[in-house]
Amino acid sequence: MITGDIKQKVDAVWQTFWNKGFTNTSAIFEQITYLLFMKMLDDKQLEKEAIANLIGDLLLNPTFPDGMWHNPTTDQDVPYNEMRWHVFKEMEPTKMLNRVRNDVFIFLRYVGKEGSAYSKAMEDTVFQITDARFLSRVIEGIDEISSDGADMMGDVYEYMLGIMAASGTNGQFRTPRHIIRMMVELMRPTLDDTICDPAMGSAGFIMEAAKYITEHQSDELLNIEEKERFRKEIFHGSDSDASMLRIGCMNMMLHDVDEPNLYYRNSLSDENDDTNRYTLCLANPPFAGSLDTDDIAHTLKAAVKTKKTELLFLALMMRMLQSGGRCASIVPDTVLTGDAQAYKTIRSALVDNHCMQAVITMPSGVFQPYSGVSTAIIIFTKTGTGGTDKVWFYDMRADGFSLTTQRTPQPEQNDIPDVISRFHNLEAETDRSRKEQSFFVTADEIRANGYDLSYKRYHEVEREVVEYEAPETIIARMEKRQKTIDAAFAEFKKLLNS
Repeated sequence: MITGDIKQKVDAVWQTFWNKGFTNTSAIFEQITYLLFMKMLDDKQLEKEAIANLIGDLLLNPTFPDGMWHNPTTDQDVPYNEMRWHVFKEMEPTKMLNRVRNDVFIFLRYVGKEGSAYSKAMEDTVFQITDARFLSRVIEGIDEISSDGADMMGDVYEYMLGIMAASGTNGQFRTPRHIIRMMVELMRPTLDDTICDPAMGSAGFIMEAAKYITEHQSDELLNIEEKERFRKEIFHGSDSDASMLRIGCMNMMLHDVDEPNLYYRNSLSDENDDTNRYTLCLANPPFAGSLDTDDIAHTLKAAVKTKKTELLFLALMMRMLQSGGRCASIVPDTVLTGDAQAYKTIRSALVDNHCMQAVITMPSGVFQPYSGVSTAIIIFTKTGTGGTDKVWFYDMRADGFSLTTQRTPQPEQNDIPDVISRFHNLEAETDRSRKEQSFFVTADEIRANGYDLSYKRYHEVEREVVEYEAPETIIARMEKRQKTIDAAFAEFKKLLNS
């Protein structure tokens, strides 16, 4: 999450586009994205070059090797070096525009392997900046945004998506990175997993999963076969927004997953036939939406009679997971408490047909400034044969930021480390009271309550006994005060008459 100085610099770049006459926020978003990606590719190679020089090793498979690149569009050879951000940003504006527009932007289409999700996503892209001095100002503005690698890129995306949502032209919003990281740490993905986000957006969940695996299985990734599986087989995602798909591809490439399995499609339609395929689903699906019946896959309509996306995505993930596969998904509170039959159908399927493990409620300000909706994280394992004995509930009351639209950091108020610690030590939760912040509830009790999965349904509020004074004592005190008031009033009247 970006704040303060960085936010102002992003605002300044955005305003530069507005001043030039760019009024379509989606177009601004895409153009900034392309330029950010150019910068991140160079930043990443500079970092790798510094490490290679330090240890006296060669840099393998650089994005910008020595020598020339043949531009198939212009049929000209271009020095790789001149397509690097730190080089072309120093060029005279006219030369810079020519290099960026006619070479670097074209080069972006060829960064991924031919036929890859990335190359397909970049096929129809257009670089809309045609003014040299305007491009120079934009590049200068982006260069001032301090870089923290791909994570900073993700945060900038998050903020720009917020600008778009505020403008009313795009209802998407990115899940805050610290919430994504929490969910990934709860699920602990490994190289043995096959991971999917069916509503991937900018690929935040699978990107964070890739980062987690890199951090925790670095030795295993030295194995060529494991590295190839990491690059090509583990990560899957879908989105129906072409712009988000491009961003997702760029994000994954910046995390060394240069051939992810990302698809441009409506995951809820029949074009997605994934069944019993994945070992882990991580998602924050769109909710408060409603689809036309014709757009919904037949298998999902058979699972739950509804048009609501928040329920359809849960039914989808139950279908997509292998037996034994795990899922952590963000859902709106209505999924936990809704009285309509469709809500109860989904909740009963989770409790009776699979192994429902946890419900973690989150404060309503987590998605500010985009939305104030109340949400929770549900965690379950697909079994197809039941297995829910008891469900763990946790009431997350703070996430390290204020719950206002400003979302200022408040590190002293953060339940996330406690959530993760307790979830991975559930044996110690068995005897916790219903009056505490986390506790277990049996599956039988959940069934008896109409499959209600809300924390508040089972939490016991500890009421303090308040002892009130006897009426006679209160009356006597009131009479005494009234006499004092009367005496003061009489004295005041004397002063007026004297």
